[in-house]
Amino acid sequence: MRHGTIRKFALLLGIVALAGFAGGCKKKVAAQAPAAAPAPPAAKPTVTLNASPTSATSGQTVTLSWSSTNATDLDLGPGVGKVAPEGSTPVTPTQSTTFTITATGPGGNAEASARVEIAQAAAPAAEPAAMPANVSELFEQNVKDAFFDFNKSDVREDAREALTKDAEFLRTYPEVKVSLEGHCDERGSTEYNLGLGARRSEAAKNYLISLGIGADRLTSMSWGKEHLFCMEHTEDCWQQNRRAHFVMAK
Repeated sequence: MRHGTIRKFALLLGIVALAGFAGGCKKKVAAQAPAAAPAPPAAKPTVTLNASPTSATSGQTVTLSWSSTNATDLDLGPGVGKVAPEGSTPVTPTQSTTFTITATGPGGNAEASARVEIAQAAAPAAEPAAMPANVSELFEQNVKDAFFDFNKSDVREDAREALTKDAEFLRTYPEVKVSLEGHCDERGSTEYNLGLGARRSEAAKNYLISLGIGADRLTSMSWGKEHLFCMEHTEDCWQQNRRAHFVMAK
């Protein structure tokens, strides 16, 4: 009997040990359960901005249009402020301007820009200055003829001085236009002197142009020996006839 009791007692100890071992395994398995996956990061915002037209005159209306994603706050400047995630607005810039929109959201921020070039309106053309009532008298007093050597059309020194003063008068009165007449003395043929007179008037005209007088204010022609200033047959008289004569154009 004592041996049977010992066996039962050993068997009971084995069952208790086996139950404890099974419980320990269950606790260990529960401790190794996987952790929950982390939440994905918030998406970064995107934004676009366009201007129509991109070139305008001062004060002309320009339309700004934009759209965005993943944004909770949008600011458009200069001068507009907070705006909806998508939309458009008119602006009237008076100078060239770069507009910028900033989009902000949980994932960060983003920017977009649009440039509007403003062309300044041309200033109205100034009214032409009124011609003084006595300009014809002033012309006669201040504008002097250019004289030439016999059979020549070169602008000599005294002619340069006279033409320089003539140019000063013409710059002072830009509304005055001039006809330059080429003249010769009585010697030589009519045909030859017409050509010589033309060369003299052209020489005087070109010298004035070199001094800054506009070619559109000057015309040239030749009388040859048909309209003499002096009728005597002397060198002093002939010199008076060899000239480029200034006539104020009407």
